[in-house]
Amino acid sequence: MAAIDPNAVRATIEGRLKTEFDTSPEYDVVFHNMPYSPTPASTWLQCLISFGDSTYLTQGGTSGSDNRLTGIVLINIFSGAGVGPGANLTVGKRVRDLYNRVNVSGVRFDPPTGPEVFLNGTPEGYFQTQVRMTFDTFEEL
Repeated sequence: MAAIDPNAVRATIEGRLKTEFDTSPEYDVVFHNMPYSPTPASTWLQCLISFGDSTYLTQGGTSGSDNRLTGIVLINIFSGAGVGPGANLTVGKRVRDLYNRVNVSGVRFDPPTGPEVFLNGTPEGYFQTQVRMTFDTFEEL
């Protein structure tokens, strides 16, 4: 195995979410650095991935050693304001079930947190909840 490719990790995480929400009921999914203008009162998701700490797992140099890279996935769920949390909690359960303690293509997900309600969601006019989870991936140099 070689050094971790962040784009491959990102593609694994995003692809899993996109595939899930391309099925019924379908919802738009938006990723980092993508323009998006939501339809008023629609339900949609935003996926944000951030890579964080790296840890030595074994001693060694640029070969014969192992590392772990940890990151976080934030999935914001938006629905029309003023209709209650039901839709967001249903979508949040789908997200939790999708990532909860699974290992996909070498990306290991921890138990998700949420869906947590945001009191002042953005963009304005939407009710927002968030599911977040950490993940680890490993490299052998």
